[in-house]
Amino acid sequence: SSKLSTMMSSNAFRLASRRVIGKAAINNTRSFSSAAFQAVKKSDNARKTLLWTSAGLAAAVAVLQDQEDRKKTQNFFGKSSAQLVKETEDKFGTYWPRNILILFGPPGAGKGTQGPKIEDLLGIPQLSTGDMLRAAVSAGTEVGKKAEAVMKAGGLVSDEIVVGIIRDRIKEDDCKFGFILDGFPRTLPQAKALDKMLAEEGASVTKVIELEVPDSVLEERITGRWIHKSSGRSYHVKYAPPKSMKLDANGKPIPETMKDDETGEALMQRKDDTAAALTKRLDGYHKETIPILKHYAPKGIVRSVNANQEMSGVWAQILDALKRKE
Repeated sequence: SSKLSTMMSSNAFRLASRRVIGKAAINNTRSFSSAAFQAVKKSDNARKTLLWTSAGLAAAVAVLQDQEDRKKTQNFFGKSSAQLVKETEDKFGTYWPRNILILFGPPGAGKGTQGPKIEDLLGIPQLSTGDMLRAAVSAGTEVGKKAEAVMKAGGLVSDEIVVGIIRDRIKEDDCKFGFILDGFPRTLPQAKALDKMLAEEGASVTKVIELEVPDSVLEERITGRWIHKSSGRSYHVKYAPPKSMKLDANGKPIPETMKDDETGEALMQRKDDTAAALTKRLDGYHKETIPILKHYAPKGIVRSVNANQEMSGVWAQILDALKRKE
């Protein structure tokens, strides 16, 4: 019984050692096992101690070997995970077509709400022509200086200058996988100029999404809208009121109580967020946008979304519009 137990412990240890540390370590294990065999003859206590020591040592070696195997798997190409991710991103940014979206919608359709969600989903920036223009002027770029000179003279910035500003902006690293254009193009000539500029680098618009809302619904949306100027956060007295809002006796919001939820700073209403101004803006939007949609329609990239429904429904339709059609 004593010999059998000792043989079992010795054999078990040799098998464990052979499995986890390879052939080179087996000779050492055999020598250790032989010495151990002689030791356990002297005492049952020594035999029990050896059994526990052997099992613990085998387990420790197995853990170390497993960790080593994982390192080899993670660094199969001899590179860190961060390096592999960076190389993959660079390949996509260099060889795959960029995801270039244009987001259309009349004032109050929800571009300011849905645009950032698309931005987060796809990991590409939403570019506003107004923001790009101000940034170019502030940075003193060549195109920015031209735009500044025109604005100081009281003129309108030409399509050529705007397209030049977009060209410079999309060369930045955050646009290498694509970008979302908001507020451009506004006219058919602008759309054609954009197409020409993108074609020079082998790119093109990949998706055009139009948010549709009846004009009658937009008036209520627009006239009830309040804006936090510095952040662009938008509130609505009916659909998304700030926490601080209080109403007067006629049920109208008291301006002094309209404050941003996050900063507590005063909100504002745009001068053109009135019923009279909206009528003019909508007329211009429909006249200018329909030709652009017709321009891109033959390419099969235009998708319309019903934005006159619950937010969840709007987002579901946007997700469907963004998907590749099989």
